[in-house]
Amino acid sequence: MGSLYSEHRTWLHGIPAGLKLALFAVLGTLQFWLTDAIMLSCGAAACALLFASLGRAVLPARKLLVSLLLALLLLMAFHSYMQQPLLGLVSALRLLSASLLGIALTLTTRTSELLHVMERVLSPLQRVGIRTERFAFQLAMMLRFTEHFFVVWKRLDDAHRARTGKPGGRRLVAPLIIQMLLTARRVADTLEVRLGE
Repeated sequence: MGSLYSEHRTWLHGIPAGLKLALFAVLGTLQFWLTDAIMLSCGAAACALLFASLGRAVLPARKLLVSLLLALLLLMAFHSYMQQPLLGLVSALRLLSASLLGIALTLTTRTSELLHVMERVLSPLQRVGIRTERFAFQLAMMLRFTEHFFVVWKRLDDAHRARTGKPGGRRLVAPLIIQMLLTARRVADTLEVRLGE
């Protein structure tokens, strides 16, 4: 499967996955505790600066950033229509901060590293009989498929753009679903063979 992980090394690549995940979780949670638009704007600006500091490593996520900006505009437009512009701004700032942190984590952390962190965090549950390695594996697969979704979407959009000169839009939904189902089938077959050995 494709990955958004960037091979272009940055300062964030050097930070251990567990520490990164913990820091980003705390920062993301703080954004949802804050209600003041000025404080949220400062937080969003800090997240944007962190993201920008990754330099060329952010290139694999360009399409994702465009989608994020579109979602933010739609969110603000909806709340403006509902005569709640301040709520729209607060919601957009929270979404922007959380998304930038999540994308930065995905760009600078391999899925295998996240899997090891999940296994360590969940390991105390083994004492009560829960098979944590399966749960960690399922979380890792969910993360990987989410990542793969955007990679496939980008490839299909690029191919459509090369043929027609226009973005794919809704025309990509059917081929995207087919590609994801085929990938899921290949992964399931591979897991069946490996687990059956």
